[in-house]
Amino acid sequence: MDKKIAIDIASQLLRIKAVTLSPKQPFTWASGIKSPIYTDNRLTIAYPKFRQTIAEDLALLIKEKYPEVEVIGGVATAGIPHATGVSNILDLPLNYVRPKKKDHGKKGQIEGRCQAGDKVVLIDDLISTGGSILKAVDAVRETGAEVIGTVAIFSYDLPESTTNFVAARTKLFTLTDFPTLIQVAKEQDYIEESDTELLEQWYKDPEGWCK
Repeated sequence: MDKKIAIDIASQLLRIKAVTLSPKQPFTWASGIKSPIYTDNRLTIAYPKFRQTIAEDLALLIKEKYPEVEVIGGVATAGIPHATGVSNILDLPLNYVRPKKKDHGKKGQIEGRCQAGDKVVLIDDLISTGGSILKAVDAVRETGAEVIGTVAIFSYDLPESTTNFVAARTKLFTLTDFPTLIQVAKEQDYIEESDTELLEQWYKDPEGWCK
């Protein structure tokens, strides 16, 4: 992870208020984990300059980590706008992957280019446990295409996600992560010391914290 980029992205996420703290009434993620912090990266699409920065930084990351990439994929729905920006920069074919197959028409799950033998990099906006993007990985693999890796704007950097990506036999790289976000939030007085301690406790043991 490029430290300068990680700090810049974290700073801008805080600036647009994509991060919300609620220690007394924790959020419940789709994975079931309860958390005192919620990061809504969907807000990034409302800021053209920031959106372009994200696309450029993701494109650089992909060129560095996956130079053999042939197709860019977006995880529906939040990953689609960022995948579109990256595919334009890299001048590569694009696809997007739904959470499940349609129940009408051709009943497909993937739209755009996804053919047997394609080398695909999948993009999502945020990683908690990795469930959404790893379902997309499975869907792409079912077509005979190869998922050479995944990228995202932000990761909570939880042990469960690390385990899940190892089990799925795919790599993940992100522009920024939870430890960087908290570091920047402290430096910018975005959070109080008591909130910092609470967030650090949650980070060390998210499942135990909610109990």
